[in-house]
Amino acid sequence: MAGTDDEHTSPGARENGTPLDRQAADKAHESVHAAQTAANPSSGTDGEPLHKRPGGTRVVRDRKGVRKVIEVPSTGHSWDGIEEYDNPLPRWWLWTFYITIIWAIGYVIAYPAIPLIRGATQGLLGETMRSDVAVEIQRFKDANAPIQAKLVETPLDQVAADPELANYTSNAGAAVFRTWCAQCHGSGAGGAKGYPSLLDNDWLWGGTLDDVYTTVQHGIRDPKDGETRYSEMPRFGTDELLDKTQIAQVVNHVLQLGGQPHDAALAAEGATVFAENCTSCHGENGAGDRAQGAPNLTDAVWLYGSDPATITRIVHDGPFGVMPAWAGRLSEADIRAVASYVHSLGGGE
Repeated sequence: MAGTDDEHTSPGARENGTPLDRQAADKAHESVHAAQTAANPSSGTDGEPLHKRPGGTRVVRDRKGVRKVIEVPSTGHSWDGIEEYDNPLPRWWLWTFYITIIWAIGYVIAYPAIPLIRGATQGLLGETMRSDVAVEIQRFKDANAPIQAKLVETPLDQVAADPELANYTSNAGAAVFRTWCAQCHGSGAGGAKGYPSLLDNDWLWGGTLDDVYTTVQHGIRDPKDGETRYSEMPRFGTDELLDKTQIAQVVNHVLQLGGQPHDAALAAEGATVFAENCTSCHGENGAGDRAQGAPNLTDAVWLYGSDPATITRIVHDGPFGVMPAWAGRLSEADIRAVASYVHSLGGGE
């Protein structure tokens, strides 16, 4: 058994506890604190505190303008030693709050505010944002009515020669295009895969002003319009009109027509397949037919892509793009304006 001088059990060792001199000082402090508590108790016999923390003070003015210092009572709330006093809110803040309440009540009475089962309260003024917008729309319609009437009465081929109409179609047509056409053809009319560019002179259904007008008016393959432009490429693979070998042959022949890398042997066999199945629309030399919306296969313009995989898919499945007819959705003036605008972009004939 270790002796009292062993460094591992001696209470005086620094690493084993509080030094003896520190323990003695702590005991002396506890004695002094106990004596002070006995001499000055914090609460009486009834448990109530004998020494209450004093409240805060603030400076006020009476009705005569005399400054006074008054004591502010405490709410009894305290956080981390921070006492909360029962000070009144500033008068400017209270008056602002009261004014907002009065304004809100007046707004509810004057304007539409309370939702009901059907609609909402209309308010005494009978004014709504929708009615304001309707008034503004009608104001612009009335302002544009004369120029729109003139546009409808003027032959399309004479619109560009009239400075007033040319300026109107340039602006109004652009607005119509950005609203209804840019989603497919792009904001700059450059098109995208499956959506033709309107900036070049390669047109499936013709690029004259009358052709563009008719396309906008009746659309392409729109089932809701009886006069829509319509053509349909057969689904040679899906409907088993051609087998895989014949499709590979005709695809290579089309690549040859477009001046692209191809298999010469397959292209030679594909010429026969093309003549028997494709020339009725695309022509013997593959130059296409605008009357049927059949694209030219000899140029570098490809609507869906010119790689072998894409051409194979087109031959196998047959494309069937749809453009909506805008007659009935747009006014005659808007159709003429957007047709003139598209024709003026540079690709019109």
